[in-house]
Amino acid sequence: MSQKVVIALGGNAILQPKQEATYENQLENVRKSSEIIARIVKNGHTVIVTHGNGPQVGNILRQNEEAKDVVPPFPLDVCSAESQGFIGYMMDQTLKNELHKLGLGNHVVSILTQTEVSKNDPAFDDPSKPIGVFYSEEEAKNLAEEKNWVVKEDAGRGWRRVVASPMPKSILGSDIIKKLADNRAIVIAAGGGGIPVVKNEDGSLSGIEAVIDKDRSAFRLAEEVKSDVFMILTDVQNVYVNYGKPSQKALTHVTLEEAKKYVEEGQFSAGSMGPKMEAAIKFAEQGGRAIICSLDQADLAMEGKAGTHITN
Repeated sequence: MSQKVVIALGGNAILQPKQEATYENQLENVRKSSEIIARIVKNGHTVIVTHGNGPQVGNILRQNEEAKDVVPPFPLDVCSAESQGFIGYMMDQTLKNELHKLGLGNHVVSILTQTEVSKNDPAFDDPSKPIGVFYSEEEAKNLAEEKNWVVKEDAGRGWRRVVASPMPKSILGSDIIKKLADNRAIVIAAGGGGIPVVKNEDGSLSGIEAVIDKDRSAFRLAEEVKSDVFMILTDVQNVYVNYGKPSQKALTHVTLEEAKKYVEEGQFSAGSMGPKMEAAIKFAEQGGRAIICSLDQADLAMEGKAGTHITN
């Protein structure tokens, strides 16, 4: 049966750990991802794709810092838009190519997407998301004073700028994304969690310096386009409990109650699987099917043959 699925690609779909961030390497990784997504389309499903952008934004920020004496640096929301643009271009092109190989003529559309957050979100009172390059303590504190940044020491590796990670209120343009998907177009949207914006008192929008968690935005997108399936692709085949211990167990088909119990037990790291499970549980609460699986098994997971499935 044809289903509408929002696919949230992890960072490894664009850049592998320790891999040089050349355009050629990233394009080939995206091509491999598109090959798998095209198979899901061939099986009759409607697909909306969202993706991470952490390493890419980090590199754009570094380019800004390295060239700041020659070219004025841009704010973080603009850097997020830049990353959405070039990743969207790679996905748009490779998806069209892979669909063509399969004899499919679906339209592919990449949408530069803004995500509304609240300027009163408590995350702005305690910025915690590290971004960009590492500095010495002296450099970091000088930059904090010069640019009004918040800087923190990052796990013994050096000092970095930290920004707020507010909750997404809504995906702007989700009604258009839904209409396109309902007409069998493949839509690439809300990359990197979306470009963070706030709504002013007069109804106008303004960009704000923040980073939105991509899995939380992907859930919001899946909710607003009324998706049947919400699929989070990562670098492991399943979600595990007791991870790294002799009693480690892969989860396959999990009820909502079981998933919530594992979260209460503290089974999932706040920095990796925690936000993914949070988003998956919220989607399952609304009656949908949430899947967390590896990229290379996404088509099998759609058939229920791989990954971790959470249902109400």
